[in-house]
Amino acid sequence: MPRPPHSTSAVANMPGRVFSPVGQRLTPAEAPPVPLNVGDTWMEPFEGGRMEDLHVADHPGMHRYSETQGIPALVDALVEKLRTRNGIDCDRNGVLVSAGATGALASVVGMLAAPGEEILILAPFWPLIRGIVQSFRAVPVEVPFFDRVDSAKSAVEAVRMRITEKTVALYVSSPSNPTGRVMPRAWLEALAALARSEDLWLLSDEVYEDYVYRGEHVSVAPLAPERTLSVYSFSKAYGMAGNRVGYLVGPPAAIAEAEKISTHTFYHSPTASQLAALAALRQGRSWVDRAKRLYREAGEDAAAVLGLPPPEGSTFLFVDVRSKLGDRGLSGFLSDCFDAGVALAPGSSCGADYEGWVRVCYTSAPPDQVKQAVRILARLLA
Repeated sequence: MPRPPHSTSAVANMPGRVFSPVGQRLTPAEAPPVPLNVGDTWMEPFEGGRMEDLHVADHPGMHRYSETQGIPALVDALVEKLRTRNGIDCDRNGVLVSAGATGALASVVGMLAAPGEEILILAPFWPLIRGIVQSFRAVPVEVPFFDRVDSAKSAVEAVRMRITEKTVALYVSSPSNPTGRVMPRAWLEALAALARSEDLWLLSDEVYEDYVYRGEHVSVAPLAPERTLSVYSFSKAYGMAGNRVGYLVGPPAAIAEAEKISTHTFYHSPTASQLAALAALRQGRSWVDRAKRLYREAGEDAAAVLGLPPPEGSTFLFVDVRSKLGDRGLSGFLSDCFDAGVALAPGSSCGADYEGWVRVCYTSAPPDQVKQAVRILARLLA
């Protein structure tokens, strides 16, 4: 048992600065670099869905607790959205509003994984999922995937190779953070069939569902509804990352168990933020359409400058920089980028096999700043 001031080994082994390991070098007097390291947007939410648009006169009790499941009007609106847009046959007992998608995934992992059990994670992956699994004393098992497989068959084989008697779930993300890949329906159907044959849970991270530029977004739950827990987010869909509202959908019995975890960790998503989320579902579609156009333009420009295929979805490019690392390794390259005015996320935060890669978010700053920063990165890679 660890004694003060020591932590448990599980926490000690968790990554810390996953998005910018060199960011602490900045002094208050220095201008910050262009933050291509954080998955956010430069755009403010639509008018009508901002905190300044909410008033107690219109929403009595907006600063009080809400139901732990979420405010009823938002839950009902989510049921309608999930049925019509995602093809998920759910009712309100199968929906849980969470403190961002992060809170939803933490609630899921805490519900389904006992200490020592394994969750397979398709890599490269969203940097926080590994630490979430470790937080609950489960074991994240990385599956090198997006840069390795090219068919439904190879996708299944990549996952099957890492299944053990301790495996309880498979984490899937499409559109992918950080690769920008959108998984074809045939791949998802094959992975759903594998999960059913091996009796695994499927954790489907679909927070970038609105930002698909090539191909189509396919929700996993209709393919295996009895074992899929799907996660969505207002943070990415509507530019509300600071509001901390996401939601989880799945079999009602599983959602009831996940709500126990959410209640004992974040209790519920902020009430005022849930009201803004409800406004987004009702009024925010034109904002999403504009954001999608601007994001696509920014992503295509960045990819062309860096000599990469245009992104299929999400707001990221994943860049192989191994040929430019030299003796100083990735930390030296990130430091050079930082000194030149560009902050990047290390690929190692997205998987142990990706030490020589960097993640670029092309929506985290205004387009003119992103264009400039991407060209600086291109010169460093030239």
